[in-house]
Amino acid sequence: MQKSDEISNVAETPARSRGRPRAFDREAALAQATRLFWIKGFEATSIADLTEAMGIGSPSLYAAFGSKEALYAEALRHYRDNNEALVWAGFFSADTARDAVRSFLMDSAAALTGCVVDIPRGCMVALSSVGSEGHVELGELVRAARAVTLDRLKARLNQAISAGEIPVSTDVHALARFVQTVQNGMSILARDEATRGELAMLGWDTRTGDAERREG
Repeated sequence: MQKSDEISNVAETPARSRGRPRAFDREAALAQATRLFWIKGFEATSIADLTEAMGIGSPSLYAAFGSKEALYAEALRHYRDNNEALVWAGFFSADTARDAVRSFLMDSAAALTGCVVDIPRGCMVALSSVGSEGHVELGELVRAARAVTLDRLKARLNQAISAGEIPVSTDVHALARFVQTVQNGMSILARDEATRGELAMLGWDTRTGDAERREG
């Protein structure tokens, strides 16, 4: 559904006799569409909302992106490419699984509350209800994006078991799902104006036995 990323700008195409077409910055327009979808969601965002935010007419929108659905799919890609590092950079660079999860949640707290850059509160993917709104293909894209979080957490936890950081008996899927659930909950609370300081890491020691091992 996504169009080529190599297209940097698209021109409006009225009849040639009407003169030279007006060009616009496709990526900048996509950024505005992403922000609007992020704030309002897919269903509540109209074509009129999009053209106003993007600064283009509806013919240009359809010429550049094909449809509202295709535009949303590209917006999901744009969201991932431009915001993923805010949450995951510390996770991937951490030396231990505990530090990785701590970075993931603390960096999420900062990003989700808009403390790092000027972005809407909450996670566009976590808060999306496009699948339940009847848009099956877009729902699959969102579910696949959510699954990435679980897969990355499970991979890091399995690595931690191999390294002896956490007990072999740890239920990796359950712990990864717990961390993902915490982050998703943080996204909802961030949308409800929770502060960065209110969103914190919970439950790691209880679920891995770290507290008990340290006392011993």
